[in-house]
Amino acid sequence: MNHRSISATIFSLFIVLASVAPVFAYMQGGNSQDDNLLTIGGKAIEKEELIYLLSKGQGSTPTSSGMSREEFEDNLDLFINYKLKVIEAEELGLDKTEEFNREFASFKENLKAPYLIKNSLEEGELRKAYSRMQEVVRASHILFQFPPNASKDDSLIVLRMALKIRDEINTGADINELAVEHSDDPSAKVNKGDLGYFTALQMVQPFEDAAFSLQPGQVSDPVMTNFGYHIIKVNDKRPNPGQVRVSHILVRIDEDDPNSEDLARRKVADIYTEIQKESTVWENIVKNYSEDPSSSQNGGMLPWFSVGSMIPEFEMAAFSLTEIGEVSPPVRTKYGYHILRLEEKKPIDSFENLEDNIRSKIMRDSRSTMIQSQVMAIQKARYNFEENESSVANLENELKSFTKVQIPGAVAAKGLDDEELFTLQGTTYTMNDLVSFIQEQELSIKTKTTAFDAWYERFIASILNKTEEADILANNKEYQMLLNEYHDGILLFSLMNQEVWQKGIEDSVGQKAFFQENIQNYQWDDRVNAFIVKILDINQLEGARTKLKGQLYSQEVIDAFETNYKQNNPLAFQTEKGLIEYKKHPVLSKINLSESYQEIETNGHLHLVLLGDQIPAGPKKFNETRGLVIKDYQEALEKDLLEQLKSKYPVEINPKAKEEAFISLNQ
Repeated sequence: MNHRSISATIFSLFIVLASVAPVFAYMQGGNSQDDNLLTIGGKAIEKEELIYLLSKGQGSTPTSSGMSREEFEDNLDLFINYKLKVIEAEELGLDKTEEFNREFASFKENLKAPYLIKNSLEEGELRKAYSRMQEVVRASHILFQFPPNASKDDSLIVLRMALKIRDEINTGADINELAVEHSDDPSAKVNKGDLGYFTALQMVQPFEDAAFSLQPGQVSDPVMTNFGYHIIKVNDKRPNPGQVRVSHILVRIDEDDPNSEDLARRKVADIYTEIQKESTVWENIVKNYSEDPSSSQNGGMLPWFSVGSMIPEFEMAAFSLTEIGEVSPPVRTKYGYHILRLEEKKPIDSFENLEDNIRSKIMRDSRSTMIQSQVMAIQKARYNFEENESSVANLENELKSFTKVQIPGAVAAKGLDDEELFTLQGTTYTMNDLVSFIQEQELSIKTKTTAFDAWYERFIASILNKTEEADILANNKEYQMLLNEYHDGILLFSLMNQEVWQKGIEDSVGQKAFFQENIQNYQWDDRVNAFIVKILDINQLEGARTKLKGQLYSQEVIDAFETNYKQNNPLAFQTEKGLIEYKKHPVLSKINLSESYQEIETNGHLHLVLLGDQIPAGPKKFNETRGLVIKDYQEALEKDLLEQLKSKYPVEINPKAKEEAFISLNQ
């Protein structure tokens, strides 16, 4: 459903879609002074917010020792710094920007989902579907379709026919023979109404509900779906075998050639005999004889499939195979004759892995409409929805011939603006509110009812959804805390990006000034030009030694060595080169600086070392350490920012609430 802010009522002032600031003021107000952990610049902060954030940090299984006093104090300091930045961001108006509102609205849309009535109903349907997926059902059915533009009397005639056939089946008649004679399902002429095995989410919901409620041998009463009335008989139920992957050989049958059936049968029999020979290679037989162009060149391999995904005969043959590599006898389907080989099997996947797929299927079938109807029913009961039935009936009559575009003008012309529609939590909504809603919506609705009926239902859903969201925000503490966390988190990021991170990156003048002021932190230790060759293949040692021993350090020597080994023995060595601080280096710390060529053994490897010029300790150039300078500069900017904020917004801590928070975190 589309959401909108409602004009002309106090609703638009209360709902989150207006301004979040009053909401968060409400969240942090209304509590006793004892609940306030601290005040920052006169703004009260509840102890529950600190407890909530630290509890999340501890995770679901905190250590048995709890949180030490020192850890608590450190976290409290971090929390105060965090809130100082958030308050400053609000003072700068960062929570009023278009970017903030867009980002926060996006987060809020996702955050509220688990708390909505719809979510619990969807979760129930997901779990029910997955539970049903643990078994497969084999059923036969007879379909009785309604005639085009069926009247009520036509529907009753179809129902009576369905009841008559049901009674015949219950007194011993064969449903499959009756399906051939009476079913309006075109496939019944071939399969005699036998649908094979299926599981949850493979049939329309009313059909599935009926099939899974029956035991093998039982026959349903007429079940109405969009296709008509069904009589269903469950033939078998068994555990879901999961998924299989098979390869196959196909010998096609030409329906227009009367000799094709016999020729195909003899050909597939010969192929099957050939397969039984020990010397036979399955892939070669497939390539030479299979008439399935999509799989004959890859060994006949088909994608993974589950029950209900293939035509019944093929599927039953595939799932009857038990051993990997087992080959089936020839199987006849409408496509021809198949020989199957089992490649892999796996059980039904976990709920967590199937959840998204199940949800997608539920949202595409009639269950989604059912869930929405249930949501509205619960919302109406919970929020005291009362419709003005006589007024709505009058409006339906007056506006039944008008389109969406025409409704606003018709309402004004007929003087229907003040006609009451319904009341919700004591607030009355009129036709004028509905007109405003219609005018704000850009989409069109395809509907079997009148435009008024369709838009009226959409308007009710929108108001109910907004009412539920406001209710959650006002009364669900967990949601309040979560929303506040994201609200403050976005503001914190915006402030830090503006005052620290981007400034630290872009302020080149400030970077260089900081570098000069702190030059003592950016010093080189004693360095030496070195080329280090780590021997990985000891068989190549002599060749490497010959190329380096007696040589002076130079780029030409290094390039010649590296070019040669990368071309001829790329896995024989690892090399390191350049001007290196040697005192703490794992290899160079062991060298004799007076010798240009040395062999050093460390960490289980021999290293050949060629030394060049030595450079004494001294300051680094700005470009040599710019990345570290920027990092340190950003840290300095953040430190300066916090000092300014602590001066600007005095912090007062409530010792009693602080101790209560510490105790709560250790319970």
